[in-house]
Amino acid sequence: MFNFADASHLISKANLWKEKDKALKSKYEKLNNEILPKVGHDKEARIGCKGKNKYWYGYKKHVLVDMQSGLINRVAITPANVPDSKGLKLICPSQGAIYADKGYCSSTAENIAKYNSCHLAAIKKNNMRSKNKDLDKWRKKLRSPYERVFAHERKRTRYIGVVKNQFSAFMDAICFNLKRLVCLKENLCTS
Repeated sequence: MFNFADASHLISKANLWKEKDKALKSKYEKLNNEILPKVGHDKEARIGCKGKNKYWYGYKKHVLVDMQSGLINRVAITPANVPDSKGLKLICPSQGAIYADKGYCSSTAENIAKYNSCHLAAIKKNNMRSKNKDLDKWRKKLRSPYERVFAHERKRTRYIGVVKNQFSAFMDAICFNLKRLVCLKENLCTS
């Protein structure tokens, strides 16, 4: 079984001006992930970073997609500051191969995959010695059709807290899978 794993951001709140004012009033020097639970409206949301410049306040949605059918197998919500590699623990299948991006090329992700009898095929970072550009190019090409899972999804949360957002993500995955099954059935009927 071949699976595709990725994480995307979920924005809980666009700006944090009220939280920053509350933190200054409470004599905190700066607003960070340690201070946010004390002054924030959403006590479980955190500040996350993807890449070098993309910061947001909210959650991270981890998704595992079956590469044969394109159906979502697992979905998990974590605070935004949880690395992709640690989120893999929540969505890792019990066997097979996992194709993933650079966020999963760590020893943590490799250990999680090995523990679950999986092979992790993550794209390597440019500064890694074991980087094989041709292999990574092939893996990118293999992953690209499954990126559509993230193309049209909402990037904003409707609810406060991990549990409510987890339920929302689960229901969104069910809807996505139903739409995908209809497409698959139509393709089988026309051939």
